[in-house]
Amino acid sequence: MKKQILLFLFVIFSISAYGQFGKNPIINLENMDEKTIQWGYYLGFNTYDFRFDYKENVARDIKVDPSTGFNVGLIGDLRLNSFFNLRLEPGLSSNTRFMYYPEISNPVQSKREVQSTYIYIPLLLKISTLRAGNIRPFITTGLSTAINLSSNHDSSEDNSNGKFRMVRMPSFYELGFGIDLYLEYFKFTPSIRGIFGIQDELIRDQNPDSPWTGNIEKMTSRGIFINFTFQ
Repeated sequence: MKKQILLFLFVIFSISAYGQFGKNPIINLENMDEKTIQWGYYLGFNTYDFRFDYKENVARDIKVDPSTGFNVGLIGDLRLNSFFNLRLEPGLSSNTRFMYYPEISNPVQSKREVQSTYIYIPLLLKISTLRAGNIRPFITTGLSTAINLSSNHDSSEDNSNGKFRMVRMPSFYELGFGIDLYLEYFKFTPSIRGIFGIQDELIRDQNPDSPWTGNIEKMTSRGIFINFTFQ
């Protein structure tokens, strides 16, 4: 994921330099931000892992090996004033995480593959600076909920049968930043955002002493989204 973040920063600085620091840049889409409602879409990628709180101290934490997934969705943007916008960004987010339990000696039973496909619904407040040439930095903050289509929420099987279960509708808080880049025909926005789970997402095994869930007090998702928006 570090390579993707570096690529993201390179894209931002390269396009920003082109749009802003050229001599006497032509101002693109000069009145675009005066619209009350704007629409758009985004494409991007993500990485998720888990944060664990334990009932009792452990010698070695559960290891989570994240992979890179994808995001795709739509944007509805409501202008509140010159600096604040309210944004609804429903979309689809997919990812796979691999969990390793160091206390379980059996190599097959010590590994769990957690596939997550979310219908993702964030409501965000976008706080922008003054526009400078053809760029405008901003930060975002807000809350989101999701429907995890791969949660195994209704399954009667648990980890004793190789089935890892999570709640169906987790919730998150979010914080991010990005830069609006005003091109000739559309606004292009690279952004990066952290998401942090609020409530416990783990459905525990039927056995209260389960080696997979018995010692976990709380399990929450956290992740990084890198999106590229077109409006």
